[in-house]
Amino acid sequence: MTENSDSPRIVSAMREIAAPAADIFELIADPARQPGWDGNDNLARAAAGQRVRAAGTVFATILTSGAVRENHVVEFEEGRRIAWRPAEPGSRPPGHLWRWELEPRDATHTRVTHTYDWTALTDESRLARARSTTPERLHASLERLTELAERR
Repeated sequence: MTENSDSPRIVSAMREIAAPAADIFELIADPARQPGWDGNDNLARAAAGQRVRAAGTVFATILTSGAVRENHVVEFEEGRRIAWRPAEPGSRPPGHLWRWELEPRDATHTRVTHTYDWTALTDESRLARARSTTPERLHASLERLTELAERR
């Protein structure tokens, strides 16, 4: 995909994982676990004890660059959906969103959809990076998440 103004502003990837939705959701909703499945290799670490339990929560992560991000949870349904908007500490989120949706297929299989939505992103300095977030990058996170969830 070329970097141009016609890049899709919502990209998604989907995969079925052979694990219960509750187990997969624990890996996503606990920020300390997120660096283990981050397919962008962007997350270095997050403090323990930040497990998300509701919309309105803010959790902090440290990027591989050393920068801190405050992630504002804007959607939450336990075991089913979580979405957050990252921001620099003390700042309003600039408009991009990461979403995870889990759909149980049966007791041991879950369809997982990972979406990056930058339709509301207005910060010019972030547009090139947003355009480079392709479905292939989202698939990388799904692959790593699958490895973690299926070995539990």
